[in-house]
Amino acid sequence: MGAQWKAKHKEVAANAKGKIFGKLSKEIMVAARNGADPAMNPRLRLAVEQAKKASMPRDTLERAIKKGAGLLDGGVNFEKVTYEGFAPHRVPIIVECLTDNVNRTISSMRVLFRKGQLGASGSVAWDFDHLGMIEASPAKADADAELAAIEAGADDFEVDEDGEVLFYTAMADLDLVCRELPNQGFTVNSAKLGYRAKNPVSLSDAEREEVEAFLEAMDSDDDVQHVYVGLA
Repeated sequence: MGAQWKAKHKEVAANAKGKIFGKLSKEIMVAARNGADPAMNPRLRLAVEQAKKASMPRDTLERAIKKGAGLLDGGVNFEKVTYEGFAPHRVPIIVECLTDNVNRTISSMRVLFRKGQLGASGSVAWDFDHLGMIEASPAKADADAELAAIEAGADDFEVDEDGEVLFYTAMADLDLVCRELPNQGFTVNSAKLGYRAKNPVSLSDAEREEVEAFLEAMDSDDDVQHVYVGLA
């Protein structure tokens, strides 16, 4: 029994890592359309840095770049599609997908939204700000998030209970702030353009658990890249 449990545990862990690498590969391929050199392509550089932090194998990383840049035969053309709607208890969400088959993806979205409500384009986007989001960790004990935000040019920041910091920037400033944060004592873990809710919804613990289960199912879909939720 113990050996079987360990084997199953390893299989689950491997599948989870495979899903992460799959999502990161899609990001890299789409970013590489604008050039295969990360030094000249800020979006690609950020995607590559995130893949490296996730320990993506080098050959997988390089193959994704070449596919996206059209340097390999059999490249896949991914399309970015965004869906809006509500999780249970009328919590607004925005779901970003990268897909090679839009019909398959919309079918999946209809199923995943059964416990919520799939909305039309613009149905909840008005309640979110579109901005840069940088997840960072203090590289030294005396790193000051507020001072770092000011010096690096971030517009706002949030610190979680573990001391990790989420910096918010104007969309055009994302790459510049990423480059400056290490000089202010912070290690950048990930960076992207995303959505921040203007009026997040407060729920009871039981309601929150229901929403989190809904979001977990949403995130498990291979085409889903990012899910933004208006939850306090």
